[in-house]
Amino acid sequence: MTDPDPDRSIPRSLRVPEALAGRRFDAALAEMFPEFSRSRLSEWIKAGDALLDGRQARPRDPVAGGETVTLEVVLEEQTHDAPEDIPLTVLHEDPEVLVIDKPAGMVVHPGAGNRSGTLVNALLHRDPALSALPRAGVVHRLDKDTSGVMVVARTVQAHAALVAQLSARKVHRQYLAIVVGALVSGGTADAAIERHPRDRLRMAVRDDGRDAVTHFRVRERFRAHTALECRLETGRTHQIRVHMQHLRHPIVGDPMYGGALKLPKAASGELAAALRGFRRQALHAETLEFVHPRSGEPLRTTAPVPEDMRMLMRCLREDTKAHAGTGR
Repeated sequence: MTDPDPDRSIPRSLRVPEALAGRRFDAALAEMFPEFSRSRLSEWIKAGDALLDGRQARPRDPVAGGETVTLEVVLEEQTHDAPEDIPLTVLHEDPEVLVIDKPAGMVVHPGAGNRSGTLVNALLHRDPALSALPRAGVVHRLDKDTSGVMVVARTVQAHAALVAQLSARKVHRQYLAIVVGALVSGGTADAAIERHPRDRLRMAVRDDGRDAVTHFRVRERFRAHTALECRLETGRTHQIRVHMQHLRHPIVGDPMYGGALKLPKAASGELAAALRGFRRQALHAETLEFVHPRSGEPLRTTAPVPEDMRMLMRCLREDTKAHAGTGR
C-alpha cells in the first residue's frame, strides 16, 4: 500500500488503552475512533489495513491493552454534497478547526427539500478537503433558525478529539435566549428529552427520554420577558427550546414550542410590531469553548448577538422603562 495523503489519513499508530483489555478488536477500534462506524473499521481489519502489534487480527480477536494499532488507510470521499460559494462569517481558523458564526435561516446539513444553500455546501466550497470527513467535519449542529457559533473539524484527528470532548461533556456551550415571562432567578432544567410520541418533528420531556440538563441564569429582566444565559450540560435535539417550554417560559418567536403570541399589557406599537415580526426562536449560540485538538490549549470563541435580537431587546428595554413604577 502506498503512503496515505497526510491530509486524508487517520493516525498510523495508536496505543490500545488498558481500559479496553478483553474487548473485541473491532469494538476496541470503535472506541478509539468514534468518528467511523464499527462495520467500516471491521472491513479495514479484514483487509489488513488495521494491524494489531504489526500482525493481521480478526475483528473478534480480543485485545490485551497496550498493543499498538497500525492503520494504513486513505480516506475516500465521505460527503457527496455539492460545494456552493456561500459567504461564511469565520471567527477562528487554523489547520485543525474552523469556527463560524452561522446565521439564522441557514440549514446545517442537506436533506429532503434542502439539498442546497446549507452550511455543509458552503464548507465544501471553502475547504474541498472536508469531503473526506463525515458530515464535512460538522461535529454538532444548530437548528435552522438558531444563530451563532459552531466548530467544524478539518482533520480526522480533530474530528475524533472534538467528538470525544462533546461526549464527555467537556465543551462549554453558552446561549442567549429571550423567553416569555419575567423570571425572578436562574436555575437548572433537569428533564429527560425524547421524540414526541405523536409529532415526529418535535421533541418532548418524557420519563423514558435521554437525560438532558440545561443551566440558566438571568442576564436581563424586562417587564414581561427575560433574557437568559443558558449553558448546555448535554446536547439533545431542541434541548433549550423544549426545556423552556417545559418551564412555561417558551422562547420568543419559537414556531414549534412557543405557543400563541402574548403581548404585554399596554405594549407600545413598536414593541407589539417587534414581537409580531420576530418569526424565529430568539436563541443565539453565543460562546463555544473547547480544548484545541492539537495544542491542548482552551479555545474560546464568541459570536456577536445578531441585529434582530439586539433590536428586540432594545424594544423590551424601552417598554420596561416606560412602565417603571406603574405597576403594570
